[in-house]
Amino acid sequence: MSPLTVSLVQGATRWHDPAANREYYGALVRTVKGSDLIVLPETFLSGFSNDTALSADTMDGEGVEWLRALAIETGSVICGSLAIRENGTVYNRLLWMRPDGNFAQYDKRHLFRMAGEHTRYGGGSERLIVELKGWRILPQVCYDLRFPVWLRNRRLAEATGGMDYDLVLFVANWPAPRRHPWRTLLRARAMENLSYVIGVNRVGVDGNDLPYAGDSAVIDPVGETLVELGALEQVITVVLDPAPLLTHRERFPAWMDSDEFTLHAD
Repeated sequence: MSPLTVSLVQGATRWHDPAANREYYGALVRTVKGSDLIVLPETFLSGFSNDTALSADTMDGEGVEWLRALAIETGSVICGSLAIRENGTVYNRLLWMRPDGNFAQYDKRHLFRMAGEHTRYGGGSERLIVELKGWRILPQVCYDLRFPVWLRNRRLAEATGGMDYDLVLFVANWPAPRRHPWRTLLRARAMENLSYVIGVNRVGVDGNDLPYAGDSAVIDPVGETLVELGALEQVITVVLDPAPLLTHRERFPAWMDSDEFTLHAD
């Protein structure tokens, strides 16, 4: 594992305006220089909307092609989620777009029923773990943060430090009235999984008049805050050092006493 340079892009997503969002987030991303990974919020081209007729794109649409071109231009992996229509179903799909134009994808598993997301979107059933500079990374989307069984860092003897992943990241549209759970659960997920955690949320007010407080953050494996943003548009870059992570796992190997289980995600 080498040090990992990550940029958090906390922006005010324009409501149902993909062209404006491409211009807006493209400008923010181009301020980043030399990052290995750039993280955008959830549904960054549309806002978190149940109006899928207006918000959903396709895998051969402008959004994916724009993201591919931007990753190639910047030389960085870029991730964030889009509303994607595929075979008659819309998914809240996180794309892990690499600078060679190839990508991996993760469909949001847990759909936010309090806003009716489960009635308009299809849910995923498989976790995605990607590798970057020797790091094993678990990308997730917003409401997934509340489900620790799904996120459990499992024992894998062949993985670094005996763990399934080293960094879990969340892209989100997490409203300000629930900012306390967001801040609390990011820290809990880091401590219980002995991993770094990154959460990237949006700011501003969406088309449903919901305000967003940002609070994007980087948390270390003992639950300490390395970076926490406020409620304004901001782009910040951090370097994650693998040494404290590996040292903590060696000195405090709670993973060795974890419960083995099989998860059925039907």
